[in-house]
Amino acid sequence: MRWDRLRISVSVLCGITLVVHDLPAEAQVIKAGPSSCQAVALTYDLCPVRTASGFDRELVAFLKDHEIPATFFLSGRWITRHAAEVKELLNVPFFEIGTHGEVHAHLPMYEKEKQQQEIMGPVRRLRTQYGRSTTLFRPPFGDYNDQTIEAVKDLGLRFILWNIESGDPDPTLSAEVILTRMQKRLKPGSVIVLHANGKGKYTREVTETLAATLLPAKGLAPMTVSDLLRCNQTTVPLKP
Repeated sequence: MRWDRLRISVSVLCGITLVVHDLPAEAQVIKAGPSSCQAVALTYDLCPVRTASGFDRELVAFLKDHEIPATFFLSGRWITRHAAEVKELLNVPFFEIGTHGEVHAHLPMYEKEKQQQEIMGPVRRLRTQYGRSTTLFRPPFGDYNDQTIEAVKDLGLRFILWNIESGDPDPTLSAEVILTRMQKRLKPGSVIVLHANGKGKYTREVTETLAATLLPAKGLAPMTVSDLLRCNQTTVPLKP
């Protein structure tokens, strides 16, 4: 089954547009998209690893072959070791790229300035080495404190977490267990976290079942994070 990429457009009326949607604009830590959107975001972290392959090529091939939109969060250390794979991901039009810290550190261990250095490492590397700007950031381990929130805001980035944790790196969890717990929590606007660095033994199988069975059964489509957050925007013309 192939998915056509869902493109969200906003019309400009009278030269001025007011964007209105049910995701609070002031939200600083984003865990889900608007509940009015019949879609979910499939997100894959690319953390540095020692014992895994570092890149789940079969998973990525499946997403590409079936044109399934997905968002990848790349750590700086992973980028350094996977130049060819970075280029591959950047060349897929229905993939979106975010960042995941420089060395996958526990950010609350550091003061704000050091946190910003850790956060900006892969952002700068993507911009200088690959000519790609990105504003989506996910903290390693999902670990953060008030200083992290301030640091991300001051850097002009969007703080992306999740509301469904797959647990796919856990070798004790079977695909059936992962899918069962995900199925119970799947709802419009969900952001699902998985891994594409080879640590998830069943990540591809879980992704295939999600795309072929679970999402269609609930009337949900896959989107990138940015498209999900823009989903169901409406425009209200303002008088000149």
